[in-house]
Amino acid sequence: MENPDLNQLISKYNVAAPRYTSYPTVPFWENDAFNEQEWRFRVAQNFKSSKHNGISIYVHLPYCESLCTYCGCNTRITKNHNVETPYIESLLKEWSMYKRILGNESLLISEIHLGGGTPTFFKAENLRRLINGLLSGNRKAAEASFSFEAHPANTTYDHLKTLYDLGFKRLSLGIQDFDEKVQFIINRHQTVEDVDRVMKDARGIGYDSINFDLIYGLPLQTAESVKMTIEHSLRLNPNRISFYSYAHVPWIKPGQRRFTEHDLPVGEEKLNLYKLGKEMIQAAGFKDVGMDHFSKVEDALYIASKNGGLHRNFMGYADRYTPLLLGLGVSSISDAWTGFAQNVKTVEEYHALIGEGKLPVVKGHLLTELDTHIRQYILDMMCRGKVILKDSVKENEDILKRLQPMIADGLVTVTNNKVEITQIGKSFLRNVCMAFDVRLHETQERENLFSQAI
Repeated sequence: MENPDLNQLISKYNVAAPRYTSYPTVPFWENDAFNEQEWRFRVAQNFKSSKHNGISIYVHLPYCESLCTYCGCNTRITKNHNVETPYIESLLKEWSMYKRILGNESLLISEIHLGGGTPTFFKAENLRRLINGLLSGNRKAAEASFSFEAHPANTTYDHLKTLYDLGFKRLSLGIQDFDEKVQFIINRHQTVEDVDRVMKDARGIGYDSINFDLIYGLPLQTAESVKMTIEHSLRLNPNRISFYSYAHVPWIKPGQRRFTEHDLPVGEEKLNLYKLGKEMIQAAGFKDVGMDHFSKVEDALYIASKNGGLHRNFMGYADRYTPLLLGLGVSSISDAWTGFAQNVKTVEEYHALIGEGKLPVVKGHLLTELDTHIRQYILDMMCRGKVILKDSVKENEDILKRLQPMIADGLVTVTNNKVEITQIGKSFLRNVCMAFDVRLHETQERENLFSQAI
């Protein structure tokens, strides 16, 4: 049977879908079964069995001087930089609590990622104090991966040099779109000259991997603006490009109500932006390494995708797997493989709990045996494009039934117990993973929970 064309497939599969940075996804966490004591136990248990792998640290720095109206992140808008020092003090106290849980021994640090918010809101000297505090008494892994997100308009040479001297070699620049009309409506302003300056400074200092974040589906965006944005991006020559679909969730992020659905490219119009951008990026030699992510062949992300080392967690795709990810700061999520925990979402609650000597976790999920099997299925599909179904998982039959339409449409193939995504199926990776998502299909509840798949 002849498969539908790409336009038909996108029409069919453009439904609300998780991005699968975790399984179960956050809306399906069983928070009632979660408690801090059990979380502490699972963190310690995970560390005991995996300490030789090193640990990953994610630090959420929520402050921004202005609100980007497209943004879905947890932010605090202020121009008062006096907030920097108390926030770093709380972060380091939280880190001390986790150090005690892990036995106060010297830790092997494999990854540090600074996200936000805007990490470069913080003065370079304060970022130095933060990183020195995290590393004090610990060891950096030989091939440690330290990275941070930056706003091109406020990232200084001092930021870049200070973090590089502390071991940071990777930088992610939030660009989204270079078109002035789009930047105005999303309240995100930076020029090509801003990005060029940061790129030259970073390359001169020695950064070996720079990522550009681009978004399609933004308000007022057109094929011309996407084409112009990607042309500028390719000329600036990053190592990686993340080309995300705009997630319109105004019921979660009221700032997105600055514009309306009438301002957004939808349907075939948005599809054409996706196709145009992806074709331009790949034509320039970037390889598709996973959902929304493209990299040059010499980049560690592409190498990991080829040698089976690619991993996905709350920070997105990573070139390594560390069993323990500790999230510090407001709204950060930690992952101990058999459990997740998320911190409180306001700065006031965070400081208060830290001041009381309590871990600032507010919710979480303790994975069941079935959860861990399904988590591995989805991780394998997201990172390796194939899944080997385990005989012990009785839900396999239901999964295969849900995959039948995708088999008919040429998105996946199934041979014996192996499910493998096809080349065209890579554009529908979120949909394919949904077929494995037992909790999603138990409830069928997804409206007002997830953004559209494409």
